[in-house]
Amino acid sequence: MDPNRILTGPYTLKPLKQLNTSKCSKEEILDYFENAYSLNESLFTILSCEEAFYKCPDRLRLPLIFYYGHTAVVYLNKLTLAGLLQERVNFEFETMFETGVDEMNWDDTENYRMGGSYKWPSVNEVAEFRGEVRKLIRQVILDTPLELPVTQESPWWAVFMGLDHERTHIETSAVLIRQLPIDMVRNIEGWKLAPRTHEDGVNNKIAMVTVDASEVTLGKPVDYPTYGWDCEYPQVNKSVPAFEASAFLITNKQFFHFVNTRGYHRREWWTKEGWEWKTFREAKHPVFWVCTKGCKSNCGADLADYTHCKPKDSTNDDNSNGHSTNGVSHGDDAFERKHGRKYRYRTMCGEIAMPWDWPVIVNYHEAKAFCNWKKDDFRLPTEAEQWAMRDDEVPSDEMHNVNSAYDSSTPVNMYPPSQKGFYDVIGNAWEWVEDNFNGYPGFKSSYLYDDYAGSSMDGRHNIIVGGSWISRSGSMAHFSRYAFRRHFYQFAGFRLCRSVNFSEDPPVVLVPQINAKQDFTISLRNTDKHIQQSKNQQFLEERPEALQKRLQEEYGSMNEGNFYSRLHDICLDIVQAHNNSFNRVLDVGCACGRLAFELAKDFKEVVGLDFCEQYICASEQLKKKGHLSYHLLNEEDLDQPPPAKQARTNGEEMAEDAIIPSGVDVNRVTFKQMTWLPNELADYDLVIQHGLERVQNKKAWLVRLWEVITPGGVAVVVCRDGWTQKDLMPILESRLKLVDSKQLEYNNNNNVEYKANITVWCHK
Repeated sequence: MDPNRILTGPYTLKPLKQLNTSKCSKEEILDYFENAYSLNESLFTILSCEEAFYKCPDRLRLPLIFYYGHTAVVYLNKLTLAGLLQERVNFEFETMFETGVDEMNWDDTENYRMGGSYKWPSVNEVAEFRGEVRKLIRQVILDTPLELPVTQESPWWAVFMGLDHERTHIETSAVLIRQLPIDMVRNIEGWKLAPRTHEDGVNNKIAMVTVDASEVTLGKPVDYPTYGWDCEYPQVNKSVPAFEASAFLITNKQFFHFVNTRGYHRREWWTKEGWEWKTFREAKHPVFWVCTKGCKSNCGADLADYTHCKPKDSTNDDNSNGHSTNGVSHGDDAFERKHGRKYRYRTMCGEIAMPWDWPVIVNYHEAKAFCNWKKDDFRLPTEAEQWAMRDDEVPSDEMHNVNSAYDSSTPVNMYPPSQKGFYDVIGNAWEWVEDNFNGYPGFKSSYLYDDYAGSSMDGRHNIIVGGSWISRSGSMAHFSRYAFRRHFYQFAGFRLCRSVNFSEDPPVVLVPQINAKQDFTISLRNTDKHIQQSKNQQFLEERPEALQKRLQEEYGSMNEGNFYSRLHDICLDIVQAHNNSFNRVLDVGCACGRLAFELAKDFKEVVGLDFCEQYICASEQLKKKGHLSYHLLNEEDLDQPPPAKQARTNGEEMAEDAIIPSGVDVNRVTFKQMTWLPNELADYDLVIQHGLERVQNKKAWLVRLWEVITPGGVAVVVCRDGWTQKDLMPILESRLKLVDSKQLEYNNNNNVEYKANITVWCHK
């Protein structure tokens, strides 16, 4: 049952239902925690050997050992932020397993932790760590007073976040395990596949159902009594013009005709991005289909040359690793005889004969190519249209393939349809939709996980909705909306959709990519009407004019009254007054590096950190060359104070050079782009946080300051947008004490006087 000795509790494949946050008891929370923890570990018993833990089933994902340890670390991190934990368990592991990778492009370079040179701990060491964490979280649940209802403001929300994160990773880890070489997985006790067909099967002709124009409400009520991620809130009303969509998710059989007519070889069906992905990936069919032609797998590192598509023994029809389905295909015997042996199907634990009536699992690019191949103005549904297909009430688990009712997809006609005639709008397989991922109007990130959703609101992610067979519950699947890059594989399929009246655009959300040519993949009469700026205000800093403005503010004046010169001098006074240690300093919100360079005159090691990619790139260029050209901007080009001087002559931009301060040893300075303060940032004598006016969640950038400074270290918080110590005290006072406050008076390029509030904090 446990060949690699990874279980720290009982083996189970039976998930509990989602907790009600308004009336759950401690006993129920404890039971749910134990169940989620055991479910995740039990999934990893599919791995047949320890070697499999150190493989990369996906070329742009980390080895599986990371995902085995990761969920335990998230409990520790979130409970620490919420104040429910006071000490760390194993800070080395809590840093190593904190952060995965989210590649920007399908051809990104593999992460350094994917190679054989990176030293991961043994499976036994990680299992022991998970056991320690399990005991600790149990104790926190038992010892912490429970006040109901548990809301987003409650410390208990961090516990529920850890629980839901664990259940989420059961699904994402399952996608990875399913891509391992077949000799690295095994059939496990209690694993139950669905039948390949149901009743008379599914007609190959795609049945369409019409939905009249309607008003729909998307999103989750703030007071709904289950845990939710920040991107699920608040509710929003949308008008949905009449449309028609396929009653069923597109099946493997229906997608086969696209493959069989060389759909993967014909450029005209693919978007520009999709064709580039397909060409790079050398994809010839969906990722979980297995042929006999040696196709390139999606694996990485030392599995990069592995292929799932090897010649098979023709007598081995339904059994691999002792794994079989509960039925045979009888819906279309002629089709089965003609095409049944061209492809087999990879499940979690083995290979089976192709389940033609199960939903095809593809990424967005493949789904979109199928729509284009079908022509007749077919597209994917929008998020609002997918909601319009559902029933009004939150669904029950019994009516849908969710929460591991089966350990696989099911035939698309197996569960009953919604009242409007659509099957599997909840469960079985997630659905790709046309919308770029963005927050709903009124979106607010959680300080516990500030970059959970916001980092994906960049126009490069699309949404999947509805949940799959392994998703937590009907209610969870009803409200869930996840962001994935369009080349990403999840247990996701799709259905066809098109507008009834082509004079009315569908209700789609499009988010422009910063500094990239727009390539929206849906045809609209009025594209501009559907474009939304990212709800993550931090992405606005990536605009070209923002860089020019920032360089002008930081380097346009090198006099002693400049903000950065004045702040440098004040920081020196603070250090001399409190700890007199000039070893290590962290500059949070470093932007284009002016303050970091100033500090390098006095400190031995300076780390400049910012969330903005182009600011960090500019800082690196300044470090390398000592200067960087920029264009001066007019006052009307600047959308927020402080204003800059008039800077055009005869209608042309004036170029100037940003030059680092004299007397700086640039070898003392390192720049890092990060969207939060991770565990790897620790042991600094001085931390300066001076970018709060630019972030979407101030608390998220403050709550870990106590852990970043040394026991005798100092944290300096600079607020230029009106925040004072009164605003900071509720966030910082549980771990730090206020030891000083002052105002910084400075002038910028136009010599206008400004003021910033400075507070100084030390450990209690």
